[in-house]
Amino acid sequence: MVVVSLRAVVKNGRVAKATSYRCAECGHEVAKWVGRCPECQAWGTVEERGVTRSAGTRLVAGAPSSPARPIGEVDVESARARRTGVGELDRVLGGGLVPGAVVLLAGEPGVGKSTLLLEVAYQWAVKGAVPSLYITGEESAGQVRLRAERTGNIHGQMYLAAESDLAAVYGHVEAVRPGVLIVDSVQTMSSPEVDGTPGGVTQVRAVTSGLVALAKERGLPIVLVGHVTKDGSVAGPRVLEHLVDVVLQFEGDRHSSLRLVRGIKNRYGAADEVGCFELRDDGIVGVPDPSGLFLNRREQDVTGTAVTVVVEGKRPMLGEVQALVTPTNLPSPRRAVSGLDSARVAMALAVLEKRGRMSLHNKDVFTATVGGMRLVEPAVDLAVALAVASAASDQPLPHDLVVVGEVGLSGELRRVNGVGRRLAEAARLGYTKALVPPDAGPLPPETRALVAHDLMEALQLLKLRK
Repeated sequence: MVVVSLRAVVKNGRVAKATSYRCAECGHEVAKWVGRCPECQAWGTVEERGVTRSAGTRLVAGAPSSPARPIGEVDVESARARRTGVGELDRVLGGGLVPGAVVLLAGEPGVGKSTLLLEVAYQWAVKGAVPSLYITGEESAGQVRLRAERTGNIHGQMYLAAESDLAAVYGHVEAVRPGVLIVDSVQTMSSPEVDGTPGGVTQVRAVTSGLVALAKERGLPIVLVGHVTKDGSVAGPRVLEHLVDVVLQFEGDRHSSLRLVRGIKNRYGAADEVGCFELRDDGIVGVPDPSGLFLNRREQDVTGTAVTVVVEGKRPMLGEVQALVTPTNLPSPRRAVSGLDSARVAMALAVLEKRGRMSLHNKDVFTATVGGMRLVEPAVDLAVALAVASAASDQPLPHDLVVVGEVGLSGELRRVNGVGRRLAEAARLGYTKALVPPDAGPLPPETRALVAHDLMEALQLLKLRK
């Protein structure tokens, strides 16, 4: 422990007192009170934080806890990641859980966070070396036991406790000495050392700080379950995301069994990886090859559909865009979007009407994806435009064709990154033709490439426009 001694010099027998103000949402400090935080733009979150210091205070060097060493001599074996036994989660974590790491898993209610972490606790216990400890603050121990029976996640090395007091959690850790600690959820925990209700800004910050200190002191990986707000962001103060080492977002459509775990922050690996899971009645299972979940495989051509390839992290996945164009008598035609970026869809429709010379001002346009997949990257622009053009002209695209490219406002087609990797995944699933922008780079030998410089040329190649 580092000991720092202070030597105060008091001028005129008085002690200087300085006052600062801190935002309860993001932790940003300002010299004077303001109604709106200049960092996170939140209203009414700046609070007074008094700091008393002696005038002329000077720090005196203390004894370090350990000597500094050349970085090449630092032992890294103690920081190696341990696999959880859930392959798709290990992919997002960068290989597994690092000792002393604190992971925050956030998601909407009912998306499957507790089910996934029960699987993690079970797989860790199956290894047999050290037990796993699951702390639940939202449900009783009996309710968690019923879920574990339904999903088949019961093992003698799994320990379960229903607690909402941080001091009691410390006691359980001391008694069980687990290899991994799961806290469900951080918003239900409270620390007796600070005031405030559970879930409040003060309590969440204190509980998280205490658990982070526990993880670093014992080298214990801790997984925290977090709530989200109505817009999908992590609930609680923004400083919560800064305190932890890894932030994961658990996503999924309530009407679909597909679930995605997306990395938002990761100090030990790539922060853009994605893991795919399927939620079933008997638990949750990883989906190492999810491309087939987002396609309607057909042997015949169908109007209004276009297949594209997106890259989630390092993983290429095929997705299908569907469009429906119908005449309307309404003064303002409808534009409905599901699973796509509405702003990019509106831009694609405008370019299609202006540069592609297709009349859409008197037609309703509906666009959607298949399987609950969300396609938001620019590489999907060409698929959206061609699906709408196919529906408007009643001319289908070839069923073995994939389209990849970004559409500019002047109608030009721009290349995207990793075209070769995307088309290799498409060829593996039987798609032998690809419509791509010029200079797309090396392509798989089994893929027949159709090159178009602009949107009009692409429409003519596919006979969607004479």
